[in-house]
Amino acid sequence: MSSRIPVFGIRLLAFGASLLSALLPQAVNAINLDPKKPNIVFVMVDDLGLYDLNCYGFDAVDTPYSNQLAKDGMLFTRAYAGAPVCSPSRAAVMSGQAPARLHLTNHISNAHFAPENAVLLNAPEIKALPIETVTYAERLRDAGYACGFFGKWHLSLQKPNSGGRVVDEDTLPDNQGFLNNLGGNGNGGPAGGWFSPYANPYLENGPDGEYLPHRLAREAVDFIEVHKDRPFLINMWNYTVHSPIETTDALKDKYKARKRAGAEIGNPTYAGMIEAADTLLGRILDKIDELGLRENTIVILTSDNGGFNYVSPSDKPRLRRTKGWLYDGGLRIPMIVRWPGKIEPGTVSDELVTHLDLYPTLMDVANIKLPADQILDGDSLLPTLTQQQELERDAVYFHYPNYAWHAKNRLGGVIIEGDYKLLNWYDDDSVELYKITEDISEINDLSKQNPELSDRLKKKLQRWLKDVDANMPPRNPDYVAE
Repeated sequence: MSSRIPVFGIRLLAFGASLLSALLPQAVNAINLDPKKPNIVFVMVDDLGLYDLNCYGFDAVDTPYSNQLAKDGMLFTRAYAGAPVCSPSRAAVMSGQAPARLHLTNHISNAHFAPENAVLLNAPEIKALPIETVTYAERLRDAGYACGFFGKWHLSLQKPNSGGRVVDEDTLPDNQGFLNNLGGNGNGGPAGGWFSPYANPYLENGPDGEYLPHRLAREAVDFIEVHKDRPFLINMWNYTVHSPIETTDALKDKYKARKRAGAEIGNPTYAGMIEAADTLLGRILDKIDELGLRENTIVILTSDNGGFNYVSPSDKPRLRRTKGWLYDGGLRIPMIVRWPGKIEPGTVSDELVTHLDLYPTLMDVANIKLPADQILDGDSLLPTLTQQQELERDAVYFHYPNYAWHAKNRLGGVIIEGDYKLLNWYDDDSVELYKITEDISEINDLSKQNPELSDRLKKKLQRWLKDVDANMPPRNPDYVAE
């Protein structure tokens, strides 16, 4: 069974580890502790859309910290999530393997999402990240890193009506390489809402009315303080900007006033949540600077999938569809990386990158050599980050054979090769082809104009699905044609 660590015991545990290190230097050497290894801050915002930040073109909301991060590092314009919904994307990041290979292809839930009289049923799927999966946190831990987890996990199956308590606690972060688990559970959103009392079985309540992003930031800052003399990983997978859409009164009032003044803001509360997520990032970055750790810390900022389905901070969405769809609105995400002295400040990359590239990148950053038989489906971005080299990449693939919570999406697969993106819908085997580098809104379907290219890409996608042993959605035996 997993060893559970109460939230209030994290500091005591860290103190004990520090004392042990002082008394028994050989214990430190045994885990390859190297204070020169770079610290890692990995911030993944929940449901943040591509154009939700200032540095990606949305100027009606204040995101000064992510703006500065982009000025100091590299901003990617063609970054894609591992999947169009949260659990498979998070599994792809944690494992470095495609959701299709893992057979973890939908957001983990006790519910079954499907429209009435659907042509296809959901493909078989697993309901937790397998315990035997070797996560990047486990690799970093074994290399001497203190790994802290803060926020949303959603890689475990929750018990029905439990407020996020999971069926198997061995599937939680503190059994997957992390020293702690501060708030990660089986729920897709904050179990009891954004303000304390949280009703989260893995997060102690704070003072009444405490705002969750503020709490997560404070806990992460404390973790950094405790572990500042050794390499650390801050895995800040915060719950913002997931539903329920709620923020502080001050932020709501700020953006309501800004909208009344003519700003292009669709949902003022959501805009406030975006600023709150940016402030959380800022508190971590400020602590890094305070301790003089900036030069030896790599910072990654991204989102788990495309923007949320029901709200937008802007009145003018540019991508087709949203979270839960295989169009770019569900897959395309912001990604910014800063590493002073290694990444040239203010660079913009149009390389095609995905969540699957983060695991091998972190291994290269920490100079960790992996076993030859470990399967990773991505490529290290280190040459791109540090030397702006082009990736030797043939194509990237996506497989979403399940219905999202809204049950309105079509089940299908995607291949992106160079300038072109092909979607293959599983219900009728039809395809759509877009020159995605020029048609980011996926308006002009070129499949009929380019039948040979469409056929080649479709066959290539099908070969990949076979290679990774992807589960396909079965046809509904009770379907009645209308």
